[in-house]
Amino acid sequence: MAVTTYRVTLANRENATFEVVARRPLLESLREQGVDLPYGCKYGGCITCAAKLTAGIVDQRRQVALNKRQINAGYVILCVARPMSDVTLEIGVDSHGALYRNPFLDPLEPHDLRQASPHQRLDDGP
Repeated sequence: MAVTTYRVTLANRENATFEVVARRPLLESLREQGVDLPYGCKYGGCITCAAKLTAGIVDQRRQVALNKRQINAGYVILCVARPMSDVTLEIGVDSHGALYRNPFLDPLEPHDLRQASPHQRLDDGP
């Protein structure tokens, strides 16, 4: 059986590219190739390893830490996200601009609390 691989581009790391196996979490694959990424729980329950997906498709159905607003803003949890296409990511704390919010200045709307799709797709074009 052939192993499916995809290319991961780290946009905010000089567009460095890596080949990863589709069935493995991005955090695991990237760390094995020398990318220094923070992580906490390794089961999708915290946002320590969050990154911003700017292109491509990932399956992150196992994540429980992100709300719909964060997912719609493009965030993925690398410890559980598996690529379903070539992807482009922004990693590290410099990618977390819209991840955190002040609940007093920016309260969640009821529609932000609904469960989002387990597959996240971001494309460059229309």
